[in-house]
Amino acid sequence: MIIGVPREIKEAEARVAMPPSGVETLVAEGHEVIVEAGAGLGSGFTDEEFAQVGAQITPSAEAVWRQGEMIVKVKEPLPQEWPYISPGQVIFTYFHFAASEELTLGVLKTGCVAITYETVTRDNGELPLLIPMSEVAGRMAVQEGAKYLEARMGGRGVLLGGVPGVLPGEVVILGGGVVGTNAAKMAAGLGASVTILDIDLERLRYLDDVMPKNVHTLKSNPRNIRDSIARADLLIGAVLIPGAKAPRLVTREMLKLMKPRSVVVDVSVDQGGCIETIRPTTHTDPIYVVDDVVHYGVANMPGAVPLTSTLALTNATMPYVSQIAARGYRQAAMDNREILTGINMVDGKVTWDGVAEAFGLPFTPIEEALGL
Repeated sequence: MIIGVPREIKEAEARVAMPPSGVETLVAEGHEVIVEAGAGLGSGFTDEEFAQVGAQITPSAEAVWRQGEMIVKVKEPLPQEWPYISPGQVIFTYFHFAASEELTLGVLKTGCVAITYETVTRDNGELPLLIPMSEVAGRMAVQEGAKYLEARMGGRGVLLGGVPGVLPGEVVILGGGVVGTNAAKMAAGLGASVTILDIDLERLRYLDDVMPKNVHTLKSNPRNIRDSIARADLLIGAVLIPGAKAPRLVTREMLKLMKPRSVVVDVSVDQGGCIETIRPTTHTDPIYVVDDVVHYGVANMPGAVPLTSTLALTNATMPYVSQIAARGYRQAAMDNREILTGINMVDGKVTWDGVAEAFGLPFTPIEEALGL
């Protein structure tokens, strides 16, 4: 198979979908890999490194898209890339369709096979291609939140860990999954007082057992959310419904309960966000203020640490890339149900119910779409 690796063009996105080690593996397996010139520079990989392991380097993004039977990316194709997509072409990347009707309709019209990192699901419910970036994003949420709590950045001037004689900052985390757990670890390590809210009591029991004593668990409901955010210096949204819009847990009315110049970081912004007042921002313009609360809504947080993020992501994605390249997406999906669950669109049909429901589109079960 011919695999194309284009350069990411989303603002401030420096990750690359495949490192030289991945190219080397695919070439050894008998595949052809075309890499756009400069695709790996943001993550520290030169064109020469790719070429040395067998990649073909081309200066043209269009050439990568036109020749690639499978395109491997990090972020969703932007509108200027849609004309390059051909019917039946496999696109393997993060799409987050449910957060954007424009993206959904634009990609649907191309007739491609959209396999999304975020809905590849194991039998136990784990999301193996979300986990590595969720780990990065959860840890970064605290790092960025702590930065914007500094007075010079517009925040309250709170040091999350406090000092002897001064209480630590209050961090409230909505969601006890991978993002929330990693955020709690980071915040706790800094010495903050941390509260995790979740609707799953079994998850809360687990977190209560494994977390340090400065992390507290609380059942998520509107009253507990209101009470918690009223004392928060840093509020982190870490809620995920795979392939669907994030639930709206914090309304604008609730936001008014927060302390002046406190900070919110909504990691679920790429799924629509769990805080009503959040909207996507960029690394170059990351924050804005609503009701005297600083909002951080960067939708590709791991892009700020591209070397770490690229290696973490591709450690997880490369086995799936190899399977699809070796067998074709249909056979790979038949052989591995995890790949089947990643397919959100085929031949102009929506095959993931959360995406169809988000925009009132017809839904076709993936087994029916593939004739299985």
